[in-house]
Amino acid sequence: MKALRFCLLLALFWPPSPFAAAAPPASAPAASVPPIRIAAIVAQTGVAVEATMSSLRAVQLAADAINADGGLLGRPVTLLVFDNASTPIGSRIAAEKAADAGVVGIIGSQWSSHSLAVARVAQARSIPMITNISTNPNVTRVGDFIFRVCYTDPFQGRILARFAREDLKAETAAVMVDLLSDYSMDLAETFTDHFARLGGRIVSQIKYKQTQEDYTDLIRPLSNAPPDVIFLSGHSESGLIIKQAISQGLNDRIFLGGDGWDDTVFFQNGGNLLREGYFTTHWSREVDTPASRRFLERYPEYNDSAALALAHDAAMLLADAIRRAGDTAPEKVREALAATRNFSGITGSITMDENGDPVKPAVIRRISNGRESFLKLVAP
Repeated sequence: MKALRFCLLLALFWPPSPFAAAAPPASAPAASVPPIRIAAIVAQTGVAVEATMSSLRAVQLAADAINADGGLLGRPVTLLVFDNASTPIGSRIAAEKAADAGVVGIIGSQWSSHSLAVARVAQARSIPMITNISTNPNVTRVGDFIFRVCYTDPFQGRILARFAREDLKAETAAVMVDLLSDYSMDLAETFTDHFARLGGRIVSQIKYKQTQEDYTDLIRPLSNAPPDVIFLSGHSESGLIIKQAISQGLNDRIFLGGDGWDDTVFFQNGGNLLREGYFTTHWSREVDTPASRRFLERYPEYNDSAALALAHDAAMLLADAIRRAGDTAPEKVREALAATRNFSGITGSITMDENGDPVKPAVIRRISNGRESFLKLVAP
């Protein structure tokens, strides 16, 4: 179902060109006025393409809406799209190109390793950057020009550990961690530490690499003494791990994951086979905010992909900061972003802390017999 919803959205809105500029509609400022250039740095080639397509479309929708509302400071917005080739090196090159193009701000990237590479360039070139869904805390620690609209891995790791102990009453847990992913390692570390602090016991920590296709030898020992919960701290490969774990007789265990599960590929890989599972994410249509209602009224086919909602919020927050700054000077825009208080986004109210991270709640979604649904909202 999730994959179908995503495909319908993609068919309706995916742009014809891989390098796109948001064309100002009839109500936009006159074309003779110099445009304000904003960059989106996403994967248009390589392994991260499917995970980032919805984010790009969301930024394009936001640019169109900004132009339809008269642009920014009496000027149209032009969206420049740069391909990061699904690698940190490609992300650095894309960021340099964006800086050379004279952009006022950068949206992206999605994967934390990509965003870290972009952030280093953005900070060095004094360009405000907002990542929509890179949760690694090190991204915003690069410098004061770097922001995010999502929560961080330490926050969701603590939320999941507390949920496992207090809601699921889990006494024991196994943790699987991807050695090729900073996201996975940070999330696993936080969950492990907090679960133990709350009185739980980690019975096994299994290390793997997302490039492998067979996890059965790693999973097999868990069948001898199954833990109460199995925490998978990775991305879409977690679906394949679940599929192979079920084949090893672990179909009655409860599986937990972070926002890396909020991906159609995760469900296609095996997440749809889960009898019971839970994961954190950043938004659900059941979370009733004014901005969310307005967006869903305009685009009722919109799915539950948090990345899309966050990307739209990131673009709209950048626009709001430019308006509040009354200027496109990078330092002025940076100051406005840092001063953000109670910005009304699709994913909730955004107030920036001293690190450029938003103070906001997390959503927990449940998977029951392969079908996902909203469970609850957890305050920070």
